[in-house]
Amino acid sequence: MDTVLMLFTRDLRIRDHPALAKASRIATYVVPTFVIDDRLLATGFASPNRLAFLLDSLADLDRSLARLGARLVVRRGDVVGEAVRLARATGAKAIFVTADVSAYAQRREERLRDACAKIGLDLEVFPGVTVASPSLLRPSSGSDHFRVFTPYWHRWRTTVLRPLASTPSRLALPPRLAPGRIPRLAQLIRRRPSPDLQPGGETAARAALLRWLRRGVSHYANRHDALAEDATSRLSPYLHFGCISARYVVGRAPDHDGAEAFVRQLCWRDFYHQVTLGFPSIAHADYRPRGDRWRVDRRALEAWKAGRTGYPIVDAGMRQLAREGFMHNRARLIAASFLVKDLGIDWRSGAAHFLDLLVDGDIASNSGNWQWVAGTGNDTRPNRMFNPVAQAKRFDPDGVYVRRYVPELAAIGDGRVHEPWLLDPKTRRTLDYPRPIVDHARAATRFLARRRAMNAGRR
Repeated sequence: MDTVLMLFTRDLRIRDHPALAKASRIATYVVPTFVIDDRLLATGFASPNRLAFLLDSLADLDRSLARLGARLVVRRGDVVGEAVRLARATGAKAIFVTADVSAYAQRREERLRDACAKIGLDLEVFPGVTVASPSLLRPSSGSDHFRVFTPYWHRWRTTVLRPLASTPSRLALPPRLAPGRIPRLAQLIRRRPSPDLQPGGETAARAALLRWLRRGVSHYANRHDALAEDATSRLSPYLHFGCISARYVVGRAPDHDGAEAFVRQLCWRDFYHQVTLGFPSIAHADYRPRGDRWRVDRRALEAWKAGRTGYPIVDAGMRQLAREGFMHNRARLIAASFLVKDLGIDWRSGAAHFLDLLVDGDIASNSGNWQWVAGTGNDTRPNRMFNPVAQAKRFDPDGVYVRRYVPELAAIGDGRVHEPWLLDPKTRRTLDYPRPIVDHARAATRFLARRRAMNAGRR
């Protein structure tokens, strides 16, 4: 084949890239293309944090392609229209793209398939976003996806995975093709990103994985919930943008208990991708409706977003999110449970805020985890509720995590930092910190009563 257009989406790398590997094998010329999607910019879905990380990743991809003899061809507009227009202009016979699972990605693929069919272009779709393709594993019931994680995990861990794709040694662009320029963040969005973002790109991703394999993964099983230690891989943003492949990460994980606990988290990611493929409305519809009637309380929601709820562990997590575009997974669970089950606010409001700030903001994992916490998703214990003080004392016993992100409490010693309302009145008055906006014990009683009443009403 003379020319193939390689359309990048959430697969911004050159290593273990099945679509790019095949294009480099069969085509004389490869057109590595990324389209800045005006639809996403117009809807507000694109956040400054993810856009900043994306631009880093595109610049790194362009440098990698340049070392192979090509460049990243950047266009802006409608992804399908720009890709087809570029394919025709370069004489490409096919477009290669990596499969994805969100409703938006599915519509994009359908539109691309229709547009290619109209002008006689081949469209080939490849794996690469997950470890195992979402369509690969099926429950024995005949359903199109697993609804509970544990059976999926048992099947997933024994599945023969695809071999790693080879890295191209050389790529060539068609003659006289202008690559275009990667825009600056200010050209795409006015809001500024969080101040302490991770750098994007495959180079940074591979360095982060190497550090993780050398220093962290062996302790993951015992330390991953320790908030102060931050003993997690920090690979999730790179996995979200495909700066490193999840399949490659699993292949590099050593064979011991710590690594298995880490690999299990990658399986959770695959699980939610399969659930999303089977239930594309996961971002806005309850997977398992419970009949919840959510409260509308704008002041409480804004206090939660700002990290001013009066519960230090919740506020620390929310402030980490604002500062870094990242939040420790244990803190995500605590903060989400507090919004939904203590405050009684719709999980969709929390999911939207997380998606606005998280660099690793992913429709499948973000919505899946929020629904898990809300009890409307894939949790087999839908009424579970996290006690923020008990969680803080267990996973941040010395208050180090809280003091790191809530500096107005830095002077409070040991575990008392988690319950500042118990301090003597004189000390409390010196703190610029609010009292709790809700009593957890009473909130728990109300939540469980509502759920019991709804369950009784469905009988």
